[in-house]
Amino acid sequence: MFQVRIGSRRLILAMHPDVVERVCAGNRQNYDKRASYDAVRKYLLGDGLVASTGDLWRRQRKLMAPFYTPKGVQAYAELMIRDGTRLVERWQELAQRGTEVEIAEEMTFVTASIILKAMFSTETMESIQQMKDAVETMVSFVGERVTSVPLPVWLPTRRNRKYVAARELVHRSIGAILTQRHGQAEAQWPDDLLSRLMKARDEDTGQAMSESLLRDESITTFFAGHETTARTMAFTWYALATNPQVTERLHQELDRVLAGRTPTVECLRQLPYTLQVVKEVLRLYPAAPFYVRDALDSDQLAGFDIPKGAAVMLSPYYTHRHPQFWEDPEVFDPERWTRERDGARHHYAYHPFAAGPRICIGNNFSLLESHLLLAILAQRFTLKLRAGYTPRWVMKGTLGLENGLPMMITPR
Repeated sequence: MFQVRIGSRRLILAMHPDVVERVCAGNRQNYDKRASYDAVRKYLLGDGLVASTGDLWRRQRKLMAPFYTPKGVQAYAELMIRDGTRLVERWQELAQRGTEVEIAEEMTFVTASIILKAMFSTETMESIQQMKDAVETMVSFVGERVTSVPLPVWLPTRRNRKYVAARELVHRSIGAILTQRHGQAEAQWPDDLLSRLMKARDEDTGQAMSESLLRDESITTFFAGHETTARTMAFTWYALATNPQVTERLHQELDRVLAGRTPTVECLRQLPYTLQVVKEVLRLYPAAPFYVRDALDSDQLAGFDIPKGAAVMLSPYYTHRHPQFWEDPEVFDPERWTRERDGARHHYAYHPFAAGPRICIGNNFSLLESHLLLAILAQRFTLKLRAGYTPRWVMKGTLGLENGLPMMITPR
C-alpha cells in the first residue's frame, strides 16, 4: 500500500487481496462510488449502474441482474456467433490481399456491433460506427478530465465541442429509439435489452425506469459492453502472437472439438483451454487496471489508518502480479486456470471485473463473448505482429497500447 496526495485529496493504492476483500466485501458498506466518480456521472454515464450509488444502485442492480446471469446472456450468443462469422469473411478477404490491420479497431467494431444489436436491435453499419465513435469520444473526454486540470465545458475548445457533439448524438439517438418504441404496442417491441429494461418494474413500487434512467443505463451498457471486451480480445491476439506454445495448444483443442465447424454455446464446455486463455489475458492485461472506492468513514486496511473521504484505489493489474499469490506472475500461462490451481488460490487475488456485490454485472456477457469470438476466429486464423513491433503500454482509465497493435492475418 502507498499514498499519494493530489491537492487536498488522499489517494491510497492497495494491491493485497486481503485489502480487496475488505473494501469490496467484508466492510463494503463503508466504501462506495462517491466523489471519485463525479466526472463519470456528469459527463458520461449519468445514473447508470456503473456510477450510481445507494438505494438507486440497489434497485437497478436487482432489476437488471436477471438479464446478466450465465443463462440470461446466452440469449445473445446467436448474435455473437453471427457477427464473429461475418468477421471471418472480412478477415479472409484481408488475408488474401495481405493487408495489415489494427487489431484493436477490428475487435472494437465487432464488440460494438454485438452490444448495439443486443441493446437496440441496431443493424446498420453506419449507425453502429456513429454510436461507437461518439461513445469513445465521451470516454476519452472523461479520461482526460480525470487525469488533468479540466477546462469548463462551456469554453468552445476543439475538445469540448467534439465532446458536446458526441453527447448530443448519443442522447438524441437513444431518445429517438425510446420515442419510436413508446409509439408502438409493447407486443411489437424487439426482444432486446432495451425492451427488457423498459418492461422491468420495481417489485416494491411497480415503477418503471424513467426516460433519463433508460438512457443512462443504455449508455452504460454500451460503454461497458464493448470497450473492455474489445481490449481483452485485442490483448488476446498479442498474447497468442508472443506465446506460440499457447497458440499451438489452443489450435489443438479447437481442431479436435470443432473440426472446422462454427462453435455453439453447447460446444464451449468442451473448450476449457480456450476459456483459460481468456482468463489469463484478463489476469495479465486487465482492461480496467484500476478502480476506486471512496471511504464513507474512517477504517483500517492492512494496519494503516484510512481517513473518511479517502479514495482507495484497487488494482487488478498489480494484484494479478502479486508474487505471493502468482508463481512467475509475468509469464502468460493459461494452465493457472485448471480447476485445481484456481480453487487453491486466494479468492480475491483475481478481480478483473472488480469484486463483491459491485462486481461488473456484465462479466458473464463478456466471458461468453470472448470465449465464442476466440473459438470462431482462432480456429481459422493465426495473427502475427509487425516485424520489430514493441508494445508501449499506457493506463488512462483503461489499459491500452500507445502505438496500437498492427498485425497480419494468416489463414490456417
